[in-house]
Amino acid sequence: GWRVTASDWRGQGASGRLGRDAVTGHVEDFAHWVDDLAHFWALWTAETPGPHVLAAHSMGGHLSMRALVEARIDPDALVLSAPMLGLNGPPLPLGALHAIAKTMTAIGDPARQAWKWSEKPGELPAARQLLLTHDDARYQDEVWWRQERPEIVMGPASWRWLERAYASWRGLEEVGALEAVETPVLILSTGADKLVSHAANVRAARRLPHARLVEFGSEARHEILREADPVRARAMAAIAAFLDEVAPARD
Repeated sequence: GWRVTASDWRGQGASGRLGRDAVTGHVEDFAHWVDDLAHFWALWTAETPGPHVLAAHSMGGHLSMRALVEARIDPDALVLSAPMLGLNGPPLPLGALHAIAKTMTAIGDPARQAWKWSEKPGELPAARQLLLTHDDARYQDEVWWRQERPEIVMGPASWRWLERAYASWRGLEEVGALEAVETPVLILSTGADKLVSHAANVRAARRLPHARLVEFGSEARHEILREADPVRARAMAAIAAFLDEVAPARD
């Protein structure tokens, strides 16, 4: 079996907050998170036997890919679930979206929320599950944890986070960035994702020399690994087959 180590990103989960309140997702620069990952990776790989595989979801997928592009980490394989290799947003050019976000950070507090959480602050939006999973039980598990551990609850991102996300996305879109990655990468992505860009994930898979793309449709929302059993089983089988091939156990 696999030895698994996990951590919360700085400013998320149980790792405190970087903004002005307890729920807004804020960071001054995604580079801070890349630095954290590189430091964590160096410590972890030094004390654990290989093969060393990095698995990440959503924003974590973006940060892992960026760290890989910048040669800050050296995994034997990378597994990405619904990675944020692009954002699902207004149908405008990436440069225009970035410019708008930069303007919004300049005309007000960059740490303010970039969008409204819900009509009743602090309560989950009624349609939130429609963005994440078809599986009621797995969604209710998250609701339970939110009630039991309110300190880990997070709401919308800040304008600075959004501006830095666009800037980092532009970096990944640069010619040659993904093309230089030699690490085997598995990307799980769904065309029904309303949070990250499925199109960007498909483009990334085409650009990465050793990428494998597993696509889902309307049966899967953003939280692929928390989806209904048929979707989750297909995803887990794809991960197992990929790792058996590119990162087999060492004697």
